[in-house]
Parts: sequence; structure tokens; C-alpha cells
Amino acid sequence: MTRESSKKGHIKTDLILNVMDTFFCNRFDDCLEINTDVSACIKEPSKMELYYCYNCDFNTNKKTILIRHLVNKNLTKSVLKRHMCKTGQKPFKCNICDYCTTTMSVLKTHLQQHTGEKLFKCNICNYSSGQFKNLNIHMRQHTGEKRYKCSICDYCSTTTSVLKIHMRKHTGEKPFKCNVCDYCSTTKPTLKMHMRKHTGEKPFKCKICDYCCTYMSNLKTHLRKHTGEKPFKCNVCDYCTITKSDLKMHVRRHTSEKRFKCDICDYGSSTKYDLKTHMRKHTGEKPFKCNICDYSSITKSVLKAHMRNHAGEKPFKCNTCDYCSTYKFNLKSHMRRHTGEKS
Repeated sequence: MTRESSKKGHIKTDLILNVMDTFFCNRFDDCLEINTDVSACIKEPSKMELYYCYNCDFNTNKKTILIRHLVNKNLTKSVLKRHMCKTGQKPFKCNICDYCTTTMSVLKTHLQQHTGEKLFKCNICNYSSGQFKNLNIHMRQHTGEKRYKCSICDYCSTTTSVLKIHMRKHTGEKPFKCNVCDYCSTTKPTLKMHMRKHTGEKPFKCKICDYCCTYMSNLKTHLRKHTGEKPFKCNVCDYCTITKSDLKMHVRRHTSEKRFKCDICDYGSSTKYDLKTHMRKHTGEKPFKCNICDYSSITKSVLKAHMRNHAGEKPFKCNTCDYCSTYKFNLKSHMRRHTGEKS
């Protein structure tokens, strides 16, 4: 297409919109289809019985002929749609809620939200949606396509909405604010989870015991206590744990950094928790008490080991002979008999 023809096309489009603004009143939204009776939407001629086209010298004494002239000469569905978008007209209204839109096809898609109908189905998994655009977005999970890229870092996303949320990490924007405290969040779901702290709601329940919690992530961590799963492993020793935070604290024990110092003796620790436990030696505090005898301990783990005495449990077994013990340190002492190592 030449620059001249493109310019002419642009001028023609403007003329079409001008024609519509001139000839159609605020009931233009009733005139989307050519077969619709639109005679009520044409302004009456100022003189006699003639109807004039304002953009050419055409005139007629019949409204229907003028309508046909306008449609055949200028109007197309796409132009009508653009006109409605420009003027803000949304003639197609939902009879269930207050939603309205510019086209019947969009209204049909909207109505599927009320009926629960999901016509668009994924051919790979069992996902289905009422909107084709949602299915398109879903398919990117299978293809791995991430077309929306962050202009600051190398992050990329399948949707613009997720990228928009990501950008808040760079801008520091936290538009969702708690109306009880000064907490604010980058996403609405995160704020919703935070509100459970104020309401006391604990929707996530353990199926094995009576534990319940505010967050799904906490329930997943709790379930590892039942399954024995310890996915976080130390790459220096054989320590493993159920949480990442516990592993992080443990790893500090291998480093020389001991920033938490005792103000009574020369003890130093890599974690605040270890220092707190150490301080009980000075204060004599033993908060963990046995519910069978009068034994008490400064740590939960030591109490747990003590409870094995009552249960007769001996989980630490020698892999050379049939020796087993309630305590791990007793097994280590026993192993020296096999290795000949002196304590």
C-alpha cells in the first residue's frame, strides 16, 4: 500500500466516523445489524421531505434508501465497533449482572461465567476454560513459552499480569494494604493470607493429627514430621532437616562465624537460637518437662531422647553387631570398640 492510498484510507475512516456522529443519535447501539430498523436514529431533514448525506451530494425522500447508502458506501462492522469503542457505547448487557460490552461475542463469553460452561479444553491435560484467551495462556505452561520479559532482570513470564506483579519487586510498589496493621503486599492473595493472622482463621488441617495452620506451606512442612521426609541436606556433614531455615542455621555451625556471644562466659554461637539454649545453663531454666516423671530439660531434642527411655525405643543400631541404644552419643562410644579409636 502506497503512502497516498494509506492517507486516503485514513481520511475515509474519519469521514465514516463523522457520518455516524452526524446521522446517529444516542440510540446508535440499536443499529448494529444492517437488517435492524434504524429509522428512528436518523435526524429528520430540516426542510421538506428530503434526506441528505452530509459527505456527498446524495439525497433521497426515503429514510431506508439513505440508510442503505450510508451502509453500502461507508460502514463496516469493524468501523461500527471502533465507533462504539470511541464513544464508550456498550449496547450488549448481561441479564444476570451489570456487565455490558461492545459485541455480542464478548457477551456470550461472559455469560459462560454464570453458567459454568467451559467450552475451551486443553488437549494435553484436563484444564478447561470459558474463555479462549485463558486456554491460550494455559497452553504456554505446556510449551514453556514465556514471551513477556522484565526490562531490568532476566525474569520472564507467560502473562503480562504476572510480569506486572514481578515489576513491583523492582519498584517497591505494594498497593494492597491491611486495614488492621501497617502491613502491605505486592499481591492481593498475599494480603488475604496475612489477614488470617488477625482473624485467627486456620483453613489448612492435617489429616493425621489435629494440627491446623494459616498457610499451606506450613502444612506441607508439618506433614514431613509424619512422613519422615527431610529434603534439606547439609553438604558438609550428614545432617538433614524438614525446613530450609533449619538447614541455614545448621550450616553456620560449620563456618567460623560466631556472631552471637554470651555475656557471662566466652561461649559464641552462629545462631541466636543456640545462644538462647546456652543461656539456660546459666539461668538453670529447663522449660521442657516429661509428662511421665519429674525430668526436665533445656532443649526439646534432649527431652525427646529421654522419652525413649519410657517407651523402650532404641533407634540407634550398630551395623557391625546387634548393639542398639537410646542415644546417638552412646552408639558413637560403642563404635570405637570396633574401630579401636580412643576417646
